[in-house]
Amino acid sequence: MKFCITSLLTCLLAVCIAGGEAETQLRLRSPAALSENLRMGVPCVPDVVIDRGGFAVGYSNRHRQALWVCYHLTAEQLKGRQIKRSGKFRADPLVKFRPVHPREYDRTGFDRGHLAPAADMSYSQQTMEHSFFMSNISPQLPGCNRGIWKRLETLVRYWAKREQRLYVITGPVLVGAVRTMGDTEITVPDAFYKVLLDMTPPFKMIGFLVPNRASRRPVRAFAVTVDEVEATTGMDFFNNLEESLEAMLERQAEINDWGAPPQPVKTRKNRPPLRHAGSSPAAR
Repeated sequence: MKFCITSLLTCLLAVCIAGGEAETQLRLRSPAALSENLRMGVPCVPDVVIDRGGFAVGYSNRHRQALWVCYHLTAEQLKGRQIKRSGKFRADPLVKFRPVHPREYDRTGFDRGHLAPAADMSYSQQTMEHSFFMSNISPQLPGCNRGIWKRLETLVRYWAKREQRLYVITGPVLVGAVRTMGDTEITVPDAFYKVLLDMTPPFKMIGFLVPNRASRRPVRAFAVTVDEVEATTGMDFFNNLEESLEAMLERQAEINDWGAPPQPVKTRKNRPPLRHAGSSPAAR
């Protein structure tokens, strides 16, 4: 099921109610959110919200890309049957004002960078296809998209399997961005953000700010608090959480609490070749 919600309806998420659930439950200001994808609130009011089964998109007509995407990512989704990557980018039929077409990225030097990764949406054919709508795409330099950003996405999937259930919000950092991609009027982000909420006790949050360029630095070098991401982007994440809980979690940036994936065991296949004494490069 999919539907398009005008930005006026997102204001409904600001309604607060009194509540006092157990500490093992995420306390929400308004339990009756518009959908599961928007359960934690709308980070900012976009021109249009497109809410599909796999993820929701807050789209900007001015920047011709999403300001944010948000979705749940679970161990069950990632450990089940995985759909083959689609690779078929398409204009989004629910974007009515100057929808972006895949060809607009041709020969620009930028990758069509996913915000909700295709690998996160590989649990069904529909969610995989939806991830290739251009409303889920932002201009990323290849060194970022295929390097540090891909490493971060892979780490998030590892954490989702480890923690069982994450809530993910991702988007471009467009505050102060003035460059556009050729004559397309698609704004080129200076950086990208990702904020995570671990939805299984003990609850925790972490944020990341990643420059839109290549980097050999480890993912942990880009870890920040959610408060810092909010200060950089001007957004208000997880605003449907009970206020004191939101404030406490958004101050956290303890990447060690999330756990590091095990290092791959060196095998004969990936071990560097042995160099025998007395051999020359020409002889090998």
